Amino acid sequence: MSLYSFGLEPLSCHAWNKDKTQLAVSPNNNVVSIYQKNGKEWDKTQELTEHSGRITGKATTALFKRNLKTHLFKRDGVWKPTLVLVRINRAATCVKWSPLENKFALGSAARLISVCYFEKENDWWLSKHIKKAIRSTVLSLDWHPNNILLAAGSSDLDCRVFSAYIKDIEDKPGPTAWGAKMPFGELLLEQKDCGGWVHSVSFSPSGDQLALVTHSSSLVVVDAAHGKEATPLTTDRLPLMSVLYVSPTEIVAAGHDCVPYQFSYQGPGQLSFVKKLDIPKQASKGSMSAMQHFRNLDKRATDDDMNDLNALHQNSITQLRVYSGERARIEKYSSVSLDGAMVVWEFKVTVIKGCLVHRTAVK
Repeated sequence: MSLYSFGLEPLSCHAWNKDKTQLAVSPNNNVVSIYQKNGKEWDKTQELTEHSGRITGKATTALFKRNLKTHLFKRDGVWKPTLVLVRINRAATCVKWSPLENKFALGSAARLISVCYFEKENDWWLSKHIKKAIRSTVLSLDWHPNNILLAAGSSDLDCRVFSAYIKDIEDKPGPTAWGAKMPFGELLLEQKDCGGWVHSVSFSPSGDQLALVTHSSSLVVVDAAHGKEATPLTTDRLPLMSVLYVSPTEIVAAGHDCVPYQFSYQGPGQLSFVKKLDIPKQASKGSMSAMQHFRNLDKRATDDDMNDLNALHQNSITQLRVYSGERARIEKYSSVSLDGAMVVWEFKVTVIKGCLVHRTAVK
């Protein structure tokens, strides 16, 4: 089991470097802590304190203020900030690098999306705005595998897919199931009234399906390969806050229930709950250690374990991230929670009598 505790503060977001030897987490404030893997432990190597507002997303770092800093890793092993003028007058709320990492998108409370890219000639970051049809704060973003299309969920209860094609830095894209004409800012999907704030969105490995979770405890899959038909599934659980496609048909989502759940989409009208993905904690039969005694006093003002959830995470899961594997077959994914812990989960695929069976375990 790979469960790591980073203190008593809640973790709002996290991000990995390419080889997964470094981890960036934010304890729900204006600080980003950088950890370096050392065997089975994580050692803090640096704190990024340049932000003045609460950090709300991390790919660069999105923050609860009006400008953005993207941190570049220098040869001396230190992350150093570069300012990006995103030209917004409200808080930045979410951020996402494109698959080719030549641009990133920033959602904000200014009812727009800033698509930022680096201009080599002048050695600076520029941004272009997508404003069409957005009527409220942008809460979530995800890139299509083609590096062009961008999905956005917002607090106006709608989910949209835009073209984020920037002709200055990339070739003209070919047609997709979402549409053929893709000038910058083109609206290719507007899924209206999803039932609640759209907390998270995720494209499938092929890019033909889009999964989204809302504050109404619903999961919705929009299938561009079948006329952009939407298949909703309302659960009897607490709202889901993060969603992730882990294979062409399997989806993992997590939120206020403190555990990840697996769902399966087999086509229009065929979206179903599969199972809960967690290993219940084993009740301790021995006496409580002194460390556990004082940890309970500090966190809950009590010295007993009676209020522990029967789960690895002890509070709402705020974010899921890919840890390893190809997009079409994710092998491991990570989660962070308001309990200050991170868990790395292993998603296994086995074949039994010609049928694919998906199993998840804690790694």
